[in-house]
Order: sequence, then structure tokens, then C-alpha cells
Amino acid sequence: MIVFHGSYTTVDEIDLTKSRSNLDFGKGFYVTNIRSQAEYWAERTARFHKTNGVVSEFEFYERAFTDKRYKVLRFADYNEKWLDFVVLNRDPVTEEQRHGYDIVEGPVANDDVNDRIDDYLAGLVSKADFLKELAHHRPTHQICLCTARSLQMIKSIDKKYFINVKHISKPIIEKLVTEQNIDKYDAADMLYNSNTFSQLSDKTTELYKKQWTEVYDMLKTELNLK
Repeated sequence: MIVFHGSYTTVDEIDLTKSRSNLDFGKGFYVTNIRSQAEYWAERTARFHKTNGVVSEFEFYERAFTDKRYKVLRFADYNEKWLDFVVLNRDPVTEEQRHGYDIVEGPVANDDVNDRIDDYLAGLVSKADFLKELAHHRPTHQICLCTARSLQMIKSIDKKYFINVKHISKPIIEKLVTEQNIDKYDAADMLYNSNTFSQLSDKTTELYKKQWTEVYDMLKTELNLK
């Protein structure tokens, strides 16, 4: 998944120690798959810092959502559990992380929603009525990478390198479909969940410089495919 981070500066290296407290999903590095959303935040933060906004692009490995090594929480939409979780994290009583998740995904409490959260906390609107309002709110999206180990699931995109990886992946998936008699979605999962792809995604291995056939042979050996 291609994701974006809006800021007042280019993100060369993710440093969680610079993360702000009391955000929707707690401390962490936030990205979104909606570019316009990242552009809005880039413009907003740049205005505060009196500079130009920058949108940085990353590749987020969605296998993190099913990898048992990571503790993941996902909200498909605005709902009661999402609201309770956001209120918990936004509580200013402490700046300490209020949960133990590695990765959290869900909607954003943007300016409009923030105002209504304040009304909800002040008792000016009931939870039921607030949730009804949220059901009609325009779609938003964010992923919070909350721990150092979760950063293994995101890589800054080097355009030339990323294109090479895509060019290698496409014929491998097509070959898996024909040789293993499976559909393209199963073939993609087979590739993307493999250790071979993890190595291919690691620029330092320089595996992306190889012919796709060599990478395919590595995958076959790893998965014991005929």
C-alpha cells in the first residue's frame, strides 16, 4: 500500500521520539492512503512553521495486519469502539502511551470531529447522536506506527527502486498463476508474504537488480514449489 505523510519537512528517517502525545491513536508516526489528506496536513503544519509543506511517500507492507508478531488494532469506520479509543488517547492527564499496540488503523478525528468530541465530553451531545453524525462523515484514513519494530513494515519510496520491484513482482505473480494453477490474488499473497519478497523489499540486498527469473527461483526454493 502506498501511503503519505504530510509535514513541513522531508522525512529522511522516522524518529518516534519526536512523536506528539495525545493524538487519536497515541504517540507514533502517522500516514494515510489518501494523498489529499496528507497534503492538507503538510500545508497546515508548514503554515505554523512558516515554510513550505512536504508530502513524503512510503510503501506500507499490509502483511503487517496479519503478521502474528505485531499487535494490531483496526477500525473499519467511525464507531463506538473507535470513539472510546480516541478519547482514551486524547486524555491530557498523561503523555504516556495509553495502549500496547504496534499498529493502529482507522478514521481520523479531524477538525470537525474534534469539535464534536469536545461537545461529547462536555455532555452537550450524546454518544448515540454523535455516532449517528459520524456515519455521514466523509471517509478519512490513518495508520499509526506506534513502536520501533512496527517501522520494519514501512519503507520510504525510492521511485527508481520501487519501479524495479514492481517490474520484478508482476511476472513472478503471473508465473505462479500458470505454474501453480492458482488465482492472481493467492499468487500475490504467496509472494508478498514470503521471505524472498522481504529481501527484495530491502534495498541493501540489491536483489532488485537481479532478473525476475532468479528471484522466482529463490521463491520456489523457499516455498518448496515444483
